[in-house]
Amino acid sequence: MDKTKIEVQAITTAQFRNDVLTGLNASPKYMQPKYFYDHQGDLLFQQIMEMEEYYLTNAEMEIFSKQSAAIADLITAENTPFDLIELGAGDATKSIHLLKELSQRKQEFTYLPIDISANVIAHLESHLPKELPGLVIKGLNGDYFEMLHQGTALSNRRKVVLFMGANIGNMELEEARDFCKELNTSLSTGDLLVIGFDLKKNPKQILAAYNDANGITAAFNLNLLHRINRELDADFDLQSFEHYASYDPESGACKSYLISLKDQFVRIGGENIVQFAVNEPVYMEISQKYALSEMEEMAISTGFHCTSRFFDENKYFVDAVWRVD
Repeated sequence: MDKTKIEVQAITTAQFRNDVLTGLNASPKYMQPKYFYDHQGDLLFQQIMEMEEYYLTNAEMEIFSKQSAAIADLITAENTPFDLIELGAGDATKSIHLLKELSQRKQEFTYLPIDISANVIAHLESHLPKELPGLVIKGLNGDYFEMLHQGTALSNRRKVVLFMGANIGNMELEEARDFCKELNTSLSTGDLLVIGFDLKKNPKQILAAYNDANGITAAFNLNLLHRINRELDADFDLQSFEHYASYDPESGACKSYLISLKDQFVRIGGENIVQFAVNEPVYMEISQKYALSEMEEMAISTGFHCTSRFFDENKYFVDAVWRVD
């Protein structure tokens, strides 16, 4: 590892430590879900997406596997070169359908996947060109907006942003609104955003997706404690915490927590001690669900115009195409 990489890793570790200590010393305690995605977290999330209970993956996969041609029609209507920027690209198993469609049409575009996981970006850069010869790809590893600003500065082409997988649901409502406003200001008039929303539906179905019978979601949440132990020299006892999920059908907020099973102290990095009370929750993440009217209002209030909506056959999920006004 060269000196630059060592310095970057040190900065990353320092930020991780600061964010963890800030969250665990707050009241109530919380974690930042972006830190779920180390190598093991990536693998566990892949398993989550394959679970029978996790309907979101199949719903959006259906949209992109069956309707990519129609989505491509909207993206290519101007018949001009563009940059396709995907926020939180993951393994691109859904966006690959759109990439294939655009490639078959001989469209001139550059694919810029953005992901917090360096493992994901490395995989995409090495595998996608083999699957799609001629694809121009440049991966960007980091937080959404820092990388988005890098991506938009690479060329003067128009931008098409993909924000799929209901990632907008990983934000509180006001945070989501602020995110969309900032996204709008990062783009130019006429640029497009393809954004996925998980729709409100039977509460039992939603809750099961975040509290699966095989405990994969629990393992995914607990893995963050394992990562803190490994990277920050902490001594979390994973057996002393358990996963808890809740869903409020009125607000649409599905939240997950880790619950301390006893009064305990946890050391982080030698000099930092965090106290947990028995039954004390640590807020891990939100998965916000939307009504169509709420989605439309979000677009209008943040400077977008919703031009099209694509549903799966059950109408569990929607990928909307928003244009910057």
